Amino acid sequence: MEILRREQYPEYEAFVSGSPRGDFTQSALWRKVKDNWRWEAVVSRDGDGAIAGACGVLIQKVPLFGVSLLYAPRGPVCDLHDRAVLADLKAGVDQLAKTYKAYSFKMDPDVPADDRDFLDMMADMGFVRSWGPDGFEGIQARFNHRLPLAGKSREQIMAEFHQKTRYNIRLAQRRGVEIKVRDKAHLDEFMPIYQVTGERDGFSVRPRGYFEKMLDALGDHARLYIGYYEGRPVCGAVAVNYAGKCNYVYGASDNEHRNVMPNYLMQWEMICWAVETGCTVYDFQGVSGDFDNPDNHMYGLNRFKRGFGGGVAELAGEFDCHYRPFMAKLVGLSITASTKLRQLRRRLRSRG
Repeated sequence: MEILRREQYPEYEAFVSGSPRGDFTQSALWRKVKDNWRWEAVVSRDGDGAIAGACGVLIQKVPLFGVSLLYAPRGPVCDLHDRAVLADLKAGVDQLAKTYKAYSFKMDPDVPADDRDFLDMMADMGFVRSWGPDGFEGIQARFNHRLPLAGKSREQIMAEFHQKTRYNIRLAQRRGVEIKVRDKAHLDEFMPIYQVTGERDGFSVRPRGYFEKMLDALGDHARLYIGYYEGRPVCGAVAVNYAGKCNYVYGASDNEHRNVMPNYLMQWEMICWAVETGCTVYDFQGVSGDFDNPDNHMYGLNRFKRGFGGGVAELAGEFDCHYRPFMAKLVGLSITASTKLRQLRRRLRSRG
């Protein structure tokens, strides 16, 4: 195992971006987005000295307790059934844990929930698995709706959409909806719609500065899409195209003019980008684990994504290695108490 120096990051980036297991949150570029965390790169090399596995690790200090959390989003990047490489990468993370006084290491690899061999290896290495039925209990969604693209033309992909989805895409086109790729200056158009979406759907919105960093750091891998109707912005999205996968990461839609179906056309334009760049999958990202239940508050979003074909990938969840179990429990209780206090303050402000 090896913990890389900064001048070695291009080698790391070449491996991750070229791996079928690569993910943009494992990219060395991602450290520039998460610049309130430290970042380290651990690699395992084969007998010829080439990288065989990599793991980008974010490090967050917890000043109150003088410890840190290590987190590898969608890591590691390797053959997830190669025990030797996984053990080598884990040895590197263990070294980081000593350096940064970590109480825990968390990772949430893109691995199917029913991969028994991987689950057994994680248990053997001392990891504790956590998952929930809804799929949004962890840092990243556990159920992702994905559309396979490999070997398909745009016409073939469109033909596999639900009939109503194809109709809505063409309706938006007939009504004159325009979808444009914009730069970060157009975040002024995106942010108001994004905030409306957050209020309507009940999620916390990220600040404009976060999206500026994301677009700057990821460069050509990221795109800001804005949809216009009669010259007015009515929807928007941030998509990331990396390592053969295109991800619909953030979306926004206004409360008005939803009848002209701008979001359907915007998704189609992003899928076309994925096809043009040779991606093998378009990832709509999170859906609820209870995705077929009409009483679920996310049923409408789940149905929207399902209309584009593909299917739901159930991932295994989060894996934690606790170096200091008591401290992990103490920090967890502190985070829970802090979250409840913020929720109470929001409720009191909304009443006042």
